[in-house]
Amino acid sequence: MIQEQQEQTGDTLRTGGDALPGTGPDAEPEATRRDSGETESSRANRGWWDRNADEYQIEHGTFLGDDRFVWCPEGLDEVEAELLGPAEKLAGREVLEIGAGAAQCSRWLAAQGARPVALDLSHRQLQHALRIADGRAGAFPLVQADAGALPFRDGSFDLACSAYGAIPFVADPVKVFREVRRVLRPGGRWVFSVTHPVRWAFPDEPGPEGLTAAASYFDRTPYVEQDEAGRAVYVEHHRTVGDRVRDVVAGGFRLVDLVEPEWPAWNTQEWGGWSPLRGALIPGTAIFVCERD
Repeated sequence: MIQEQQEQTGDTLRTGGDALPGTGPDAEPEATRRDSGETESSRANRGWWDRNADEYQIEHGTFLGDDRFVWCPEGLDEVEAELLGPAEKLAGREVLEIGAGAAQCSRWLAAQGARPVALDLSHRQLQHALRIADGRAGAFPLVQADAGALPFRDGSFDLACSAYGAIPFVADPVKVFREVRRVLRPGGRWVFSVTHPVRWAFPDEPGPEGLTAAASYFDRTPYVEQDEAGRAVYVEHHRTVGDRVRDVVAGGFRLVDLVEPEWPAWNTQEWGGWSPLRGALIPGTAIFVCERD
């Protein structure tokens, strides 16, 4: 059952450069860099994911699997990474997945004996979670809510995770981190992956054109896709590596590791701006491993 937090807005998984919808059948949104606050960002991204969840799952569902925990387009799998801890120690742990999409990661966690809750802003993404779960064992709650206003009691979870969910899309990541800290128990671990900040200096292209810096890494102006009336239909927020570290600390966490996955030889696919060509030269993903004292 999908539990909806009424009138909440929030965040989800990253597109990796997928095409965005326009305002009409042939309209293309305008890409720009401009300010975008919490309300506009939330509304735009909720709408984008509700409209594009079907296409996203068709295009990337095979790579993500139905019950795998994949951290990034590089294909880093939690089975090998153990960023949440050894799989054999997950049994009985209560885990919150933020920006869960179709809840593939939560499904893997449940198979390890954990007790996950999958939260996402997009109702349509959570409908895909129900579709995949049809007839499968190991049901767990699906919650539609804002990552910045988590509808859970203090100290409800042992672990929290987000694989390209929520954090790239929110205007105020510290607000989210403080909410995550609130719902974690002391000693709880919070692990999230985002586009590596250095990528913002390069065009989001998988080929050679994506290898030449074209913008300032230090420009924090959000990336916005807007319709003809100037309404945002998609928003992503840029933070430098230093910003991310400071945000983690301001959110009440201790940073224990920063993982930059290398592109593996087996992965020959392109995913938006991610590709073997770029992955061999510049990082595409940053994974922040944090703990609540």
